[in-house]
Amino acid sequence: MTEPLTTGAHHVGLAVPDLDQAAAFFCDALGFSVVGEVPAYPARFVSDGSVLLTLWQVEDPASCSPFDRRRNVGLHHLALGVRDAEGLEQVHQRIADWPGVSIEFGPGPMRPGSAVHHLIAAIPGGIRVEFAMPFV
Repeated sequence: MTEPLTTGAHHVGLAVPDLDQAAAFFCDALGFSVVGEVPAYPARFVSDGSVLLTLWQVEDPASCSPFDRRRNVGLHHLALGVRDAEGLEQVHQRIADWPGVSIEFGPGPMRPGSAVHHLIAAIPGGIRVEFAMPFV
């Protein structure tokens, strides 16, 4: 087998309908920090210290079609790790009533009988984000 030529995700770029709303979600709800921006693009870069997200403001949010995970090619969802079940519950409590968030399903086993739990939510702007415990 050939050694991988890559070392993991460098960053993930997300096109969002409202840059300020998306950045506030990641920073205020989840504790990310703004680590840069390009106002002319416009884009904002946020990080939790492990992953870097590039949030890109779409040109005309009113004309955008929401992503349909069953019909469109592209990012199905972004999965972010949490340290343990308690951390997953903290995320759930923090985002459950966050403006613009829709919980697809709350904390529960990844599959029947699994010790690994996760949740999936649509964040402000409609992007699906999964929060998952580490695999043990």
